[in-house]
Amino acid sequence: MIEQLPVLLVVVPIVGGAVPLVASLVSNRSGWPIAALTLAVHTALAGWLAWAVGTGGTIDYAVGGFAIPYGIELVVDGLSAAVVALVSAVALGLLAYARRAGPRSNAFYSQYLLLVTGLSGMAVTGDVFNLYVFLEITGLAAYGLVASGREASSAVAALKYLIIGTVGASLYLLGVGYLLAVTGTLNMGDLAGKIAAIGYGSPLVLTAFALMVGGLTVKVALFPLHTWQPDAYANAPDTVSAFISALVSTVAAYALARVLFSVFTVDFLTAVPVARWTLVGLACVSIVAGSALAVSQSSVQRMLAYSSVSQFGLVVAGFAIATPTAVVGATVHLLGHAVMKGGLFAATGVIERETGASTVNGYAGMGGRVPVGAMGFSVLALAMVGVPPAIGFVGKWYIVLGAVRAQIWPVVVVLLASTLLTLAYFAKLVERLYFAEPTIYEGEDDAGAAPVADGGDSPVSTGMLAVVVGAAVLAVALVAAVPALEQTLLETLPPLLDQ
Repeated sequence: MIEQLPVLLVVVPIVGGAVPLVASLVSNRSGWPIAALTLAVHTALAGWLAWAVGTGGTIDYAVGGFAIPYGIELVVDGLSAAVVALVSAVALGLLAYARRAGPRSNAFYSQYLLLVTGLSGMAVTGDVFNLYVFLEITGLAAYGLVASGREASSAVAALKYLIIGTVGASLYLLGVGYLLAVTGTLNMGDLAGKIAAIGYGSPLVLTAFALMVGGLTVKVALFPLHTWQPDAYANAPDTVSAFISALVSTVAAYALARVLFSVFTVDFLTAVPVARWTLVGLACVSIVAGSALAVSQSSVQRMLAYSSVSQFGLVVAGFAIATPTAVVGATVHLLGHAVMKGGLFAATGVIERETGASTVNGYAGMGGRVPVGAMGFSVLALAMVGVPPAIGFVGKWYIVLGAVRAQIWPVVVVLLASTLLTLAYFAKLVERLYFAEPTIYEGEDDAGAAPVADGGDSPVSTGMLAVVVGAAVLAVALVAAVPALEQTLLETLPPLLDQ
């Protein structure tokens, strides 16, 4: 039964996603309980799988019983188990937010579960073409969710996201084609051996690396390939903003790490230093540019979006350094960022629904009017800066330590500079929440209009507040899980042990 858990993580949400569409024939408000039940099962399976990997090591499953490498293989190690557990927990938790915040149609919840399917599939697949399939499922679901907003800007943002996302996926697929042409296989483990046999300097191998990594960096939204992200995050409904900001680029960054370590391997990065340094350079530019752009924003949601550009640059830098310490740090920061950023977007939704404030100036004096939302936002903001004992500090510390040990000093300098910039824009927001005179008064929003409740007497539910508080608590509590995660990663990613 344990060997079949990876495939169940894909089957459960895709079957569950079809049910709301059928249920629409009877009621268009049945999507939430169906999604809740589906994700409860999915979370239980993901937790079971994470426990099994932590106690018994890597789990392999051959889909349909076809022999590897000719069939499709699902592989779950410490890294993929952590990511799929994150997907389940975040998706289930945000349902409490979505119940009041909406959208509430059955079609929305079908897309929601379809996105979980794509993300789960990306996490567990051991086949580079299958990764492309799930990457496209994830993209299509994310485009539809962004477009589910009522404003025209949502549709425009979704179209921009679709066009740029399609370019990224196409580049990745073209790289897969080159690998297939030169090796005759699509299985990740088999590819690693055949690439080594062919030679890391082969022009086709180098071209495939450039195309696959380039395509995935579009999905991760590294600078200057990030232009879809601020519009998508800022113009989607707040439930969708929290969901995709927490998971979509996170799992794309995981996919990039999987391609680096399971397909090309650390030996490739050692043999082709220009590949490592190109990734490190791109990551460093993204760290600085994202932070600088975030400082200059007046919209809180766009500020958070540019912050993600910087934070994912940090994650990619850790993976590109490719030493055990740096990879553990990148993984910790990847998981922690998902919790922190999803919570921050949920908090902005709570504050905007209660007060109408959506800009940096509009946050002035809102701490007293939305105490729970503002407190959650403040804790998560400080965690994102890296104030101990939050998870943001631990991830950054491991990455810096890995960079120092590998003597990759540009990452150390850039990370410290970025931390100061991150402190600048988050400290400014926290200061305005609690120490500035209000610029918005009861019954007004940033544009001078009254905030509108989305059903019910209050625009904010207990479930929405619980999501914000839960994220703030997890941003600190997850530190306790780091030693176990580190041990599991180093035991199930053996190539890293040779560094």
